[in-house]
Formats: sequence, C-alpha cells, structure tokens
Amino acid sequence: MNNQPTNNQPTVEVQTIQPTDYRTTEAPLAEATEYVITADEAPRTRPRVVIVGAGFGGLNAAQVLGNSEVDLLLIDRNNYHGFWPLLYQVATAGLEPEAITYPVRAILRKYSNTDFQLTEVRGIDMQRKLVLTDEKPVNYDYLILAAGSANNYFGNDALAQQTFGMKDVDEAARLRNHVLRTFERATREEDPAKRAALLTFVVIGGGPTGVELSGAFAELINHVMRKDYPMLDVTQARVVLVEAQPHILSTFPENLQRSALNRLKKMGVQPQLGKTVASVENDIVTFKDGEQIAAATVVWAAGVRASALSDALGVTLGRGARVKITPQLSLPDHPEVFVVGDMAYLEGYREGVAYPMVAQVAMQMGKQAAKNILAQVRGKQQAEFRYFDFGSMATIGRSAAVFDAFNIRLTGFLAWLGWLFVHILYLVGFRNRIVVLANWVINYFTYERGVRVITNDE
Repeated sequence: MNNQPTNNQPTVEVQTIQPTDYRTTEAPLAEATEYVITADEAPRTRPRVVIVGAGFGGLNAAQVLGNSEVDLLLIDRNNYHGFWPLLYQVATAGLEPEAITYPVRAILRKYSNTDFQLTEVRGIDMQRKLVLTDEKPVNYDYLILAAGSANNYFGNDALAQQTFGMKDVDEAARLRNHVLRTFERATREEDPAKRAALLTFVVIGGGPTGVELSGAFAELINHVMRKDYPMLDVTQARVVLVEAQPHILSTFPENLQRSALNRLKKMGVQPQLGKTVASVENDIVTFKDGEQIAAATVVWAAGVRASALSDALGVTLGRGARVKITPQLSLPDHPEVFVVGDMAYLEGYREGVAYPMVAQVAMQMGKQAAKNILAQVRGKQQAEFRYFDFGSMATIGRSAAVFDAFNIRLTGFLAWLGWLFVHILYLVGFRNRIVVLANWVINYFTYERGVRVITNDE
C-alpha cells in the first residue's frame, strides 16, 4: 500500500492543522492543533480497514470483514452499539437504556482481525489516508464512514436548545427524567395554567419516531401516571403531535396513514397537521400562523440530516447533507473511501429518490461496502449496491401498528405482532432480547412501565 513505511523504523511527521482544514462533529476548533503523525512501527503485510461508526452500517460491515484477510479497526465515540428504533421506549420508561445497547468489544471479540478504539472522529485527511481523532491520527488503506445522522433543525438552530432530541440513549434517558420530573412538579404547582403546561407534551414530526413517541406518551399518561399520581387530574394532560404536512407517516400508503391517525385520536393524541413550528421559547411553542401552545415538554422528531462529519469531508453533498457516492458506495475521487447508511446519498430507491435513512438500508450498504473492499483487495470487480426492501412498519400503541411489506398491508394486532417479531429479531445480544421481551409481556398484561426512575442527567 502506498501509505505503508518501507522499513522497520517508524516515520514521524509533525503537521499543524488549521481550524479551517476540518470541523469537529460538535463545533469548530478554536485554534490550530499540532498532530504528530506516526506511521506503524513495522510495515503492515495486510491492508488496514477503518470503520467510523458502530451503528447498523458499521457493525454489519465489520461482521463481513471479520476473520478476513484485512486488519480491521472500528472507531466510535461510544463503546456500545445502540438499537435506536426502540429509543422512544427508553424515553417513555418502558425499557432501560442497557436493554437496547450492547458493548462493541463483545460483538467483535469473535473476530481475530478486529480491534476497537473509543474516540471522537474530528475529520478525514484523504490525501494522507488519515482519520483525525481526539487522539493521534489513524492510518487506513480502506475507510468506511458510517457515522449516522443528527437532528435537522432546517436552519433554526435555536430549536436545538429548546427541544429534546431522540438520537441516542443519553438523550432518551434525559427526556425520561424530564417527563417524570414534570409530573412531580405538577403535584406541587398551584397555578392551573402552569400545571397545564407541565402536563402538555408536544411532539414535532409525524414520521415513525413522532407517531411511536406520541402514542407511547399517551399510554404512559393514561395507564401509568393516572395510578402513580391520583392527586392529579390527568385528564388535563395533553399529547400534541405536530406535522407540517397534511398527513402523518408520509412514506406509508394513504389507508395506513388514516388508520394510524384514527388510532392516535382514540388514544387521546391531538394531531396538529399542516402546522409549521416557528419557535420554541420559555415553554411556549409558536406556530407560523401565530397560534401558541404552552408545553414544558417539546420533542423534536421532525427531520434528520447526515452526521456533521459529512460537512468536514470537502466533498459534494446531497439533500440532508448526505455524501454523494457511486453505485459501488465509494467516493467518486477516492475509491478506497466508502460511505454507508444515513451519511450516504445514492439515488435508486425510486427514480430520482435517494435510499431512505433507515436501518435496513444501512445494514445492506454496510455489507456491500465490506464486500467491495474485499473485492478490491482480491483484485476482483466490485458490485453495485442493490437494495432489497423489507417494507416499513410503525407501532402506534399496545396491540396496534401499521405494516407495509411485500404487497401486504396490515393494521391492528397482526401488524403489531409483526413489529414485535422484527424488533426482537434484530436486537443484538441474547440477554437484550430476553429483557426486552419480558418487559413487553409484563407491560402488556399489567399496563405498567418498570423504569420510572429519575437518574442523574449528567
């Protein structure tokens, strides 16, 4: 490889990187940073593959490359893989965070050629084939970027400070703590208007996350908080689902959209369709038409964009700041760099439409990127990405879901059973599957939520 040293002595180079060279995933560097770039102590005899991100895309790529003829390093800022489709259940006291996370090292330990590094990735130097991290840079021969997504506030960054997000277990646990605290505060609040605001929950975004979260809030209030807080009139509690379009679940067929909306209404959720949020400030949600809702809990589920790492690459970006890639999932000018999952923009889902930012796309892209790397290593032809659509589903509450797959469209109990089966199937770890299934069974028969504890937000 052209980035390997030619002798057994380490090569050392000092490089000063100015703050304009790359941006962090959180904020720009305040000052120039001097990196000491040290090549390997001895020449590598095998290509090195570095994967950034231990989500669905990165983990599936690692599993394909495990025990192959490459050396693999997986980098993530967390030491766990998270099953984010169930984040809303953590936020609504249905599951503990540990039930939907699994240690990365435990997943990788069966592969003799893999290693893991816990660090934050700050940028990529593609000319030198370096991953720039909080620690020393990491050399690579092949790179897979699978850093996932972030909330998209559509230019209104003030919303990030005034709303709760749902992108990782820390945010979900923080939201759960906040919700439980609002009920505690409501028991002591004498002002009826302030108490009403404490018992009002606004979810912005009518996609699967918003629908599932608003339904879970309604069930938590009606079945659990009603018993925990008999001194409160929980009939005053409101769950408001806000969607800028005139319908929810826009990727689903119209009949399933209507079914989901009717079910939410029966549960007590108040839909606000065709409404655009202008601002959220001091527990007041203001719409562009001037209407306002006083709410102490506002959750942003209205859109996602690629991880901020995509902004630092200096490459062409598509909608949602996603990186434009070739059908082989690599960068046009850097065939050794692959981008998968939520970071990747590749049209082909439908004519002129990019593949959606969902787990199944990330999983299949991760596997194909890994196979294409092995094809390069073996001197074989790479394959273009071909997506097999397993369909879409969303749960609305106990015994209710919508299911659209293989020309089969279901609602109600059967759709809910299908949703349960798929989510148990894709959870990582036998213990997690047992814990989640046990929680669901107990919740179903007792109408309880077992994780109603307020923990330290820090």
